[in-house]
Amino acid sequence: MNGEGGTWAVYSSILARDLKLASRRRIDALLPLAFFIVAISLFPLGVGPEPGMLRDMAPGVVWVCALLASMLSVGSLFAGDLADGSLEQMLLAPTSAIAVAAAKCTAHWLVTGLPLIVATPLVGLLFGMSGPALAALVAGLALGTPVLSLLGGLGAALTLGLRSGGMLLILIVLPLATPALIFGAGAVGTVEAGMSPQGHFSLLGALLIATAIGAPLATAAALRISTE
Repeated sequence: MNGEGGTWAVYSSILARDLKLASRRRIDALLPLAFFIVAISLFPLGVGPEPGMLRDMAPGVVWVCALLASMLSVGSLFAGDLADGSLEQMLLAPTSAIAVAAAKCTAHWLVTGLPLIVATPLVGLLFGMSGPALAALVAGLALGTPVLSLLGGLGAALTLGLRSGGMLLILIVLPLATPALIFGAGAVGTVEAGMSPQGHFSLLGALLIATAIGAPLATAAALRISTE
């Protein structure tokens, strides 16, 4: 019980710390959301205002922009703590590495992923999406964006301290995140076709569970290797 209580204490303290730091750096915290909105807003200007085309491409555009916006901030997830030496202090306890990885990814989702979900209904209006399709898109993002944060945390830990870490991070995370993008966009497509998106949501849920279990373990191992 003491070990579990200690791990939870580490998780809670790091999560609160990162959220407090994000509140002090609001411009940096809002940058992924601004990128998400601006990038999506440019698509109707580039492809034209034809309503049918915009509705068809909306799910894929939103998911791709959400993925890119998530990757925009994940590269610095551990870099600042490594630079000032606080990461080594966080990893002193034998079981703290998993708590550190989970707390960092949770904070990243709360700061980056959750605002994207909140902004999605407004963005969907730009593409003329129907109510059921928009609801499916939001539900898919609610299941998929935590996967992006968890995989992004893993990629950030694997590339920590490397000179070309940004490029390697993208090469590592994008292939792993592709299934979430496919299932999320596919759920909206099934709704538009008059079918149930339950199968896609089930696959997204299974992917989230698998990632939530495996990614913090792998991220913790990568962090220990990077700080040794």
